[in-house]
Amino acid sequence: MSKRKLNAPRAAAAVEAPASASSNGEKLQKVLARTGLGSRREMERWIEQGRIAVDGKPAVLGDRVGDRARLSIDGKPIERPPAAETRCILYHKPTGEVCSRKDPQGRRTVFERLPKLKSGRWISIGRLDFNTSGLLLFTTDGELANALMHPSANIEREYMVRVMGAVEEPMLQQMRDGVMLEDGPARFSDIQDGGGDGINHWYYVVLMEGRNREVRRLWESQGLTVSRLKRVRYGDVFIPSKVKQGQWAELDAKEVKGLYRLAGLPQKQLKRSSVKEKEVMERQFGKRKSPVPASRGRPPSRKPHKSHK
Repeated sequence: MSKRKLNAPRAAAAVEAPASASSNGEKLQKVLARTGLGSRREMERWIEQGRIAVDGKPAVLGDRVGDRARLSIDGKPIERPPAAETRCILYHKPTGEVCSRKDPQGRRTVFERLPKLKSGRWISIGRLDFNTSGLLLFTTDGELANALMHPSANIEREYMVRVMGAVEEPMLQQMRDGVMLEDGPARFSDIQDGGGDGINHWYYVVLMEGRNREVRRLWESQGLTVSRLKRVRYGDVFIPSKVKQGQWAELDAKEVKGLYRLAGLPQKQLKRSSVKEKEVMERQFGKRKSPVPASRGRPPSRKPHKSHK
């Protein structure tokens, strides 16, 4: 008896499909994934849980929706990005910023300095912790972001690390071979010496995944401490020297094409930045602080090493 009651609302929703649901539209879970809310599979679960509505009526698996369909989750409207267009930018994150859209503690978020969008929203491809600086990628295509962040993508992430402590070759080899962390095995696929002396010695390390604090935890497994950490590469995208901390830049067509190739997705049409946004970019790149005197604590200036799979 209780089983019939549980299934009744879903059956009724299936009979009374939303007026904008169409066999010619896109699958609802695909449209939802593009907003950056989650993967297609996760969106399917949300549909089954009754969290999604189309034109004010409960959605069901199998729904297809047209461009004018009004979507909502838990009663809140969902803003949809254009289906055929994409934008991708990089941002040089300073330490002291969080990767969430809002922070309960009132700290600055990485989204505050990004260009404003007329439609859709910026979706972060991965995260960096509060004390890590460097390259962050953003896109308006949630499906692209989800695919790149999936563990099966095996995308190289390169970091520049300053390590405190006496580093010996057996330690480096152990981190290449792999160590067991509390959430499973982890390893660097490559480690290159970046120069420096004493407590200011630098290394370039490459990971194939993005687990929480993984770089720091790998070094800590050897009794060493990471005093500075900066991501310098994601896949084939390097952080340009002209993009200083707190600044962003549009990815070029080749870089965007490379991201879609890594994600295994067909490339979408690239929507370029507006004239106003280009002016903002030019102004920010025109700002240069006075030269910083040479210091033992500064990172090496050589081009980051790019390893090969």
